[in-house]
Amino acid sequence: MKKNKKIYFSVLAGIVFLSAGLLSFSFLVEDNKTEKIITNLNGKGLPLLFEIQKGKEYNHPSLAIWVEDLEGNYIQTLYVSKAIATGVFDRAKNNKGKWEAGNVRRPAALPYWGHKRNIPATDGLFVPDETSPVPDAYSGATPQGNFSLQTKLDDKNPQKFRILLEINQPWDWNEYWTNTKFADNDEYKTSSQPSLVYAVTVDMADVFSDYCLNPIGHGHYAGEDGNLYTDLTTLTTALQILDKVSVSVQAKK
Repeated sequence: MKKNKKIYFSVLAGIVFLSAGLLSFSFLVEDNKTEKIITNLNGKGLPLLFEIQKGKEYNHPSLAIWVEDLEGNYIQTLYVSKAIATGVFDRAKNNKGKWEAGNVRRPAALPYWGHKRNIPATDGLFVPDETSPVPDAYSGATPQGNFSLQTKLDDKNPQKFRILLEINQPWDWNEYWTNTKFADNDEYKTSSQPSLVYAVTVDMADVFSDYCLNPIGHGHYAGEDGNLYTDLTTLTTALQILDKVSVSVQAKK
């Protein structure tokens, strides 16, 4: 008898998020331990399918995926880690040996995406907080391993566009990015090696079966600007957080 595939639904850690009629959720397929994430179900634009394989240094990173035009103008976010999207982290403070959730500011986490989004919070930082969160339809808990992301553009189908991913993992020091390099900068200490940015260009006039995103630079070590720093020679384990990032353009139904 053929064994049935078991699917465990962990709808964003047990919660279904609804925002302006848009739904996002995730579930784990047991046979290959790949988490499936679906965002922006009500989007009317181009469907995209991402396949993301973790690297050997993958350990609770934060990440964002978004689309921009060829001039670098932000179009929309496709997915961002829930903690970054809301400014609420599960381990915000330690109360007598027990971690508690709370609001935390992490401008160094994903500064390139944050500045591209260009929505300053009340404190002036280009990272979401409770006053300027990313809608639930585009966010979710960071997967613990390999995952796929099924998503759509809202309503625009540009002829040519870029897809970008930014990822960052705290406490991944190396010989260059040491814990004493910027000893007086608390934001740097939350990031260690700076965020790594991946990208690929899509031309709808000549669509490939799939596209691989490759590293193109890193963000500011403390999140103080939105520049892309293209020298990656000082990054080591940060380049091993992800093993492969690919995306395919899906046929619209």
